[in-house]
This record gives sequence, structure tokens and C-alpha cells, in this order.
Amino acid sequence: MRPHGPSMSPATRRRLADACGYAAMAVVLVVIALPLVWILLASLKDRSEIYVQPAVWWPSTWRPENYAEATTSVPFWTYLRNSLIVTGILGVAKFVLGVLSAYGLVFLRFPGKNIVFIVIIAALMVPNQITVITNYALVAQLGFRNTFIGIILPLAGVAFGTFLMRNHFLSIPPEIIEAARMDGAGHFRLLTRVVLPLSIPTMVAFATITLVNEWNEYLWPFLMADDSTVATLPVGLTLLQNSDGLTNWGPVMAATVLAMLPMLILFLALQRHMIKGLTSGAVKG
Repeated sequence: MRPHGPSMSPATRRRLADACGYAAMAVVLVVIALPLVWILLASLKDRSEIYVQPAVWWPSTWRPENYAEATTSVPFWTYLRNSLIVTGILGVAKFVLGVLSAYGLVFLRFPGKNIVFIVIIAALMVPNQITVITNYALVAQLGFRNTFIGIILPLAGVAFGTFLMRNHFLSIPPEIIEAARMDGAGHFRLLTRVVLPLSIPTMVAFATITLVNEWNEYLWPFLMADDSTVATLPVGLTLLQNSDGLTNWGPVMAATVLAMLPMLILFLALQRHMIKGLTSGAVKG
């Protein structure tokens, strides 16, 4: 009988698994962080250092003037205001519609409820780019081009939010809902006093994802905006590129850093609630 070598103890296997997990996290962190570090350093470089080959990471001459040029060569603050308006209105609209539609799918009884949910799931599988032509034609016929209404209305769909909130509402223990109904709670009171207080992490995740997506939306605002009166920040950043084929990437990167900051701060502040919210409906109990 062949002798077996010494086997790993459970503690050793656990430490090895933890080490592999931390190594994988470190690799992912590096992959995500490197482009951000490059953008930040490039925003402080002179044009000659950006185009040099091979690439130079650390600037030899710091140019904080790129940030001043980024905010003065184009109406940067107007674009920022427009982004705040569009993102704020879309965030509120999607949040309210997503919560109410999810509540209806879980706590109301009406014919065809399952069909409605299937349609919502189907909407999640359709890329937004497929509906661009029809939406553009409809908005143009209504006379909403180059207006905030024309930008906001086609983006106000809440398929993802409805799906996310519905899954969480289904994870709420039915005993809590029945107890509230026995106490005489109607739908409005049940929603505001019971369901929503139990759904704060998921609501934070929903709101954060919605705000980040709408802040970074480019294609539809680009098609709708004719000038700086309604153009959002991602659209306005393209105007920093010169038409002579040699873009001064320093101001472009500086404007990109300024555009990223609000959502980056929001995400870092709410990431714990976001992760908890995204996983809260994974297991019923």
C-alpha cells in the first residue's frame, strides 16, 4: 500500500483560499485603478509629455493650468448645471416609478400581473441603442429636440429598478406585511411605514446605480442637444477636442477628472449600502 503524503489542515486550506482571494482582489484593483491614475496624472501634463513615446507616467512639469483651461475654453459650468438638472430629475423620476411599480407587482392583485413582469424582464434585454431611431423620430415630431424634456422622457424607463426593488420586496417576511394589514394599514401606510424602512439598503443601491448611469449618459443627450443650453457634461467634454487632429489631452483629462468627482464621491460614500442592497434579495428569509 502506497503511503500518502501529509494533507493540508483545514486552517491551512482556509489561509491559502484567503490568500488567493486577496491576490485576485489586488489584480482587479490594479486593473481598475491604473486608468484612473493615468487620467489624473495626464490632467497635469503638458501636451508634449502626453504624446511622447514611450509613454511617461510621471510628469516632469506640472500643469495645473489645464484645469483652468478646461473650465474656461468651453462653458463647463453650464454643462455641469445641465447634467445636475437631467440627472436629478431622472433620478427622482426613476426612483419613484421603480418603487411604485415594484410595490404594485408584489403587493397588489390584478389580472395579467405576471405578463407585466415578463414585459419588464424583456425590456431589460433590449439595448437602448435599438430604440434610438424610433425615439428620435418621436421626440422630433413632438418638437422636444434641444430641450430637457426631450432628453429626459425617453430615458425615464425603470425596468432595472422595478426588477431590483421587486426582488427585494419579495424577500420581506410576509408575517410583517400581514401584521401591518391586521393593524389597518392601507397601501400608502404599508409602503411608507413598513416596506420602505425595511428597504433602505436596496433603495440606496437603486438610487446610486441610477444616478451614476444617468450622469454618464452620452448618446441620447448628444443626439438631442444642439448647443450648450441643454448639453450635458459628457457631451460638452467632446468640444474640448481640437478639430486639427491633435487634441490637447491635458485639459480634456482635467475636465474628465472634474466630471468624475461627484459620482466617485457618491459611490465611495454609499458603497457599503449599495453592496448590501444588491445582495439583500438574493436569499429569502
